[in-house]
Amino acid sequence: MFHVDQSYIDGRFVPTLGEEIVDVVNPADETVIGRARLAGRADAQRAIVAAERAQATFGRSTVAERVAMLQRLQAAMLANADALRESSILEYGGPIARSQWVAQYASQCFGDAAGTLAGYPFERPAGVDGVSTLVMAPVGVSGLFAPWNATAGTIASKLAAAIAAGCASVVKPSELSPWQAQVITRAIHEADLPPGVVNVVTGRGADVGAEIGTHPAVAKLSFTGSTATGKLIARAAVDTMKRVSLALTGKSASLLLDDADLRAAIPLALGAAFMNSGQACVAGTRLLVPRSRIDEVVEQIQASVAAMRVGDPADPATTIGPMVNQAQFERIQHFIRRGIAQGAALVAGGEGRPQGLDRGWFVRPTVFSEVRNDMDIAREEIFGPVLSVLPVDSEDDAIAVANASRYGLQAYVFSTDLDRARRVARRLQAGTVLINRVAPDLLAPFGGVKESGQGREFGVMGLEAFLEPKTVTVG
Repeated sequence: MFHVDQSYIDGRFVPTLGEEIVDVVNPADETVIGRARLAGRADAQRAIVAAERAQATFGRSTVAERVAMLQRLQAAMLANADALRESSILEYGGPIARSQWVAQYASQCFGDAAGTLAGYPFERPAGVDGVSTLVMAPVGVSGLFAPWNATAGTIASKLAAAIAAGCASVVKPSELSPWQAQVITRAIHEADLPPGVVNVVTGRGADVGAEIGTHPAVAKLSFTGSTATGKLIARAAVDTMKRVSLALTGKSASLLLDDADLRAAIPLALGAAFMNSGQACVAGTRLLVPRSRIDEVVEQIQASVAAMRVGDPADPATTIGPMVNQAQFERIQHFIRRGIAQGAALVAGGEGRPQGLDRGWFVRPTVFSEVRNDMDIAREEIFGPVLSVLPVDSEDDAIAVANASRYGLQAYVFSTDLDRARRVARRLQAGTVLINRVAPDLLAPFGGVKESGQGREFGVMGLEAFLEPKTVTVG
């Protein structure tokens, strides 16, 4: 049994002042594995004051100083990779392969940021006749919001960019991930950064999030989570004109073109659909298939899903772990019932737990065919292992169906003709399109269009999200 009752403020672990205490439940067996005291507004205020005080000096730090900080963070994350992996598995049921990847990714974020920072021109000519200089300056104190399904990775990616830019930060992890937040915070502490440069307060959005989102000393907000919450954050930020980056809901489409090699494409498409047990904003949960190939595709999917292992997330053989909690389990059951009620054909899975799993928030990996794009299961982010297979009549039809969504975070294209796949990718309304792959490029910009967000993370654009351009013109 672990206990979390501290926040990280001004370079120290201090008692959390919030009064709410929550149980942390292992979703694989429904046992209480820890308790956490959640931060409140007073904790957030203390963290903001510490960050504001640190910003005055940190904003003037040199590139070499910040590169050294990022390198220390990279080493600290790597040294704590086992603990990061373990907390992900036990706190939200992340499958071990995914949890191991995230632990390594957390370290890589800081290394990538150090490399980007080292070569970035903070001052460069602008305008005409050489009279103007563009100066890229840190935007200021930044509020960083991380979700429960990727706590370590999201904190690392946002924090790496903020530090590279010279921005002191207040980090708000989800109230559902206090243990993961504690583990990554201890790694941050080991990197020995100047006091106040990083502050971590784990609490609810209604108090901690609201305080960070409206406090006049906070200049920048970077949020990853649902579109509904992102809209609230954006509205609240307007009063003080905060700069806002939002990575939000996805309902990603996977386009299986008629020339795709099914033996290679279907395992990738299923990997996209069921990554992190389906609890991923970039999950490819709409599979668009040429009508002429629908029968053979469904047959192969049925066989593949039947072979998937659902169970203990610590077992390397497991593909699908538990959902994070009962509320998410019930949400998925609701969407499965809606799919059936609206006329989709259930070809794998269905309601309830898998056979032999009587405890834990496990769901059956579920696949529907004969899905229309106006059905709830094709329109809404379910955040679980539910795949909708939609028949399409042509390449143009596939593009139209893929784009007929209010979301546009990521898309996948599978084809043996790369030139054709690139042409299709250009027409898709998505922030990222992956062709014949599922793994992202971690130095390329990431973010969404439409209601999937605004702004970009990773690489140069991720760094510039925490910088403010200033023009200096001489006479």
